[in-house]
Amino acid sequence: MKEQQTIIYFAGGCFWGTQHFMKQIHGVISTEVGFANGNCPNPTYLDVCHHNTGHVETVKVLFNPSVVSVESLLQLFFLTIDPTSVNKQGGDYGTQYRTGIYYTDDDLLPLIEKEVSTLAKQYLSPLALEVKPLENFYPADASHQDYLEKNPSGYCHLHPNLFRIAREANSKQDACENK
Repeated sequence: MKEQQTIIYFAGGCFWGTQHFMKQIHGVISTEVGFANGNCPNPTYLDVCHHNTGHVETVKVLFNPSVVSVESLLQLFFLTIDPTSVNKQGGDYGTQYRTGIYYTDDDLLPLIEKEVSTLAKQYLSPLALEVKPLENFYPADASHQDYLEKNPSGYCHLHPNLFRIAREANSKQDACENK
């Protein structure tokens, strides 16, 4: 029996940390870093960092919705970002570091909007979080894929405790499944 699969795209600043965070969550099948919703095909990392391509560093997340809900993924993602910060997360500045949620399945939009609305109530400032259909996605080169696994002491704007939170997010569910 084939497992259920859904895709969502998260932009949370530098994609290295966002990918590593998402990979820790039980129910995430695979991740891939790349560049989304820009205005030129097949950009390189340098193109995105030094030119006006309009792309955002993004993580493609393939997950099993019967194991982890899109709502849970969104709530966990929100722990990793400052949703009021414009074009900045951690020490990274520029439009490629803006925050966003991108989708290809229109059925996800009401779920995303509900979670974003709940998040907005926690802030006095308006959210600077894009919610848009995915227009395009170009995978980054191999050196950026699974960067923090290859470089455990590499740069990451996320606090290390967040990775523990991601690993433990479904721990009660895991315990029930393993009985």
